[in-house]
Amino acid sequence: MLRLLPFVLYVLLVAYCLSDALQRPEDSPYSLPKWAWVLIILLFPYVGAGAWLFLKFSNRGTGGQPKPEPRGKGPDDDPDYLSWLREQERRRKQQGNGN
Repeated sequence: MLRLLPFVLYVLLVAYCLSDALQRPEDSPYSLPKWAWVLIILLFPYVGAGAWLFLKFSNRGTGGQPKPEPRGKGPDDDPDYLSWLREQERRRKQQGNGN
């Protein structure tokens, strides 16, 4: 039973790394195409999966991670909208005082 432990760990590690590599949104995670990562993970026991995990956790938030899209400005941050509001308020006050 103890002799099977390295094999079971390898299968679990490879399954995790393969699924993680294939589900990445970018075409070339960590500067290599996905097919190259699949070959590295499968052909180099422990080293390929270890390299994938090392790059994944050492580059957290940079490198292979996609950057979040910038959010649009809210209407209260838009100077054109604020000037339009001021103009509307000015017109409302003029109409209210003129009647």
